[in-house]
Amino acid sequence: MYPNSYTGSSRVTMGHIFPALFFSLLFASVGLYIGEYVPTALFLPLMVVELIMIIAATFIRRSKRVGYGFLYSFTIISGITLYPVIANYVSVIGASMVLQAFAVTVIAYGGAALYATISKSDFSFLSGFLFIGIIALLGMGIVNFFVPFSTTAAWIYTLLGILIFIGYTLFDISRITHYGVTQEEIPFVVLSLFLNFVNLFLFILRLFGLNLKRD
Repeated sequence: MYPNSYTGSSRVTMGHIFPALFFSLLFASVGLYIGEYVPTALFLPLMVVELIMIIAATFIRRSKRVGYGFLYSFTIISGITLYPVIANYVSVIGASMVLQAFAVTVIAYGGAALYATISKSDFSFLSGFLFIGIIALLGMGIVNFFVPFSTTAAWIYTLLGILIFIGYTLFDISRITHYGVTQEEIPFVVLSLFLNFVNLFLFILRLFGLNLKRD
């Protein structure tokens, strides 16, 4: 995801990246609040815009045109499109369970990020496994669209998703710790870390929902 090396003058540390990640989550929270007042008909177009922005970011990152405006605009839109999902979980498992799932996400994500930063372990070997895992998740998601998951398949899909996005967190933080990033690349890197967090949260919410059904 990131270049293998930079000159010493261009390197930035995690201390420069975490504040931008915090503001990304803050803007997403604002978007989540706005989502309560967005007409239902607009959610699908906003999801399409969100997808287009993700695809666009992968193409324009090499020219270093993914700026903070792009990043925070995306996180606000992401927060808006998350609203119906979160609202649905609140109605199904309750607000307290959603907050518990968020707390578990913060602990799992923060723990993985802290471990990768402090231990300085190299998790680049996970690259191939994570790519295959994402393909598997996408394939299972497509199948589920046409054929609903069995209970066992739902658990496999959910646990696989959690493992993959914890793995991506370890991988991304490890790469940053070992090789650094330039100032210009911070918005794209933060975008990746933000998506790791959001997807981990969604899969942990699924886990809470499955666990409640089992009870």
